[in-house]
Amino acid sequence: MNRLFFRFFVLVMLSITAATFVIYFLFARLFGDPLDDIARRQASAQIFLLEQYVDRAPPDEWLVRLNKVREVSDAQFDLVPLSQVNEALSTRQRTALARGEIVLDPSHKAFLRRVDLAGQRYIGSDDEVLRVSRLPIDLGQALAMEVLRYVVVALALLVPIALWSRAHWQALQRLSRVADEFGAGQLSARAHMRPSEAVYPLAERMNAMAERIQGLLESQKNLLHSVSHELRTPIARLEFAMELLAERMPDPQLVKRIAAMEGDLAELNGLVTELLSMSKLDDAHGPQRALFELEPLLRECAGALHPPPAQLHVDLGPMLGSLDGERRLLARALGNLLRNAQKYAARQVALSAQRVGGMVEIAVDDDGPGIPEAERERVFEPFYRLDRSRDRATGGFGLGLSIARKAVVLHGGSLAVEGSPLGGARFVMRLPDGVLAQ
Repeated sequence: MNRLFFRFFVLVMLSITAATFVIYFLFARLFGDPLDDIARRQASAQIFLLEQYVDRAPPDEWLVRLNKVREVSDAQFDLVPLSQVNEALSTRQRTALARGEIVLDPSHKAFLRRVDLAGQRYIGSDDEVLRVSRLPIDLGQALAMEVLRYVVVALALLVPIALWSRAHWQALQRLSRVADEFGAGQLSARAHMRPSEAVYPLAERMNAMAERIQGLLESQKNLLHSVSHELRTPIARLEFAMELLAERMPDPQLVKRIAAMEGDLAELNGLVTELLSMSKLDDAHGPQRALFELEPLLRECAGALHPPPAQLHVDLGPMLGSLDGERRLLARALGNLLRNAQKYAARQVALSAQRVGGMVEIAVDDDGPGIPEAERERVFEPFYRLDRSRDRATGGFGLGLSIARKAVVLHGGSLAVEGSPLGGARFVMRLPDGVLAQ
């Protein structure tokens, strides 16, 4: 947000600067150089004496009057060769000089003038030019006045723009905070603004959108929670009925089919349990934190794998310390990762943990087929499963990794999948500084 308004102010300043140069060159093109006007005003006394006193003298008195002007004026009057002067003038200035006009040279505090084009007053005036130098021309002060004028104009523009932008910036900051809170899971966050504020219509639309999203999410959670609970009753009745049926049916084939149906019911019951777990995580406003030792939790999760994999390597770094979080949630997340690795591993599963730069990293590796790079983010989506896992041999509902990521994110951490040194997949759980306790 700050960057947006900084760019806006830079754009305004550049626009004012560009407008200043455009105005200067446009006026210089149409009406002559403004600096010449300033120099002409500052040298107006000498120009007046020349035009109104010396020029109007009779032919036999012009030199006398010119000498009188030299005596009373601080300026220096000289005759210089016309050819030398023309070399230093532009075409426009040479044309003006030939017409008998005064040609100013502000940089040298001088002006040039051919007083008599007919050659009746100045001896050799056709080949010489009157040069008046040491004039009281001070363009530095004039330029400072021009700069001050433009600064006043710029401030007159920028102060109202700054006040207007500040009000918008504060309103947008409030909207940004509300959006952050809503994105962090505080679905009740709303933007409260006065109708007179310029961004009030945007705030109203954001609030309406938030209300709609909150309603949809709450309806989805309520539906998921209700359906999951309602499914448990018929599932329990079916399980009980099948147990009775299996006891009364001596036919081995029928018993086998009933056992398969019981397996389906167990799978359905497991799905309901996972759905309820997802619903609880979505309803959670934050983990119930408490200090616990991290190393015993990791060893406990590794020892809970059943049946144990052919090769299970546990490599825990020194000084893992304590963790401030909800032990049950993190154990659930780590258990899901280990069972996922066990499901796809050929022979090896590895669990490692270490402190890196003030963070703790917990990695679970396997030597299975791995996960294609294009699928690595999608495996955390609920019910998403790779093609090779959609068979009865591997099982699963596509919820374990989603539950694991939600549990880690609730602790302010992250969960990502990478390529494993063992050849399969590596799931890395990272917990930030705020979670660690020495």
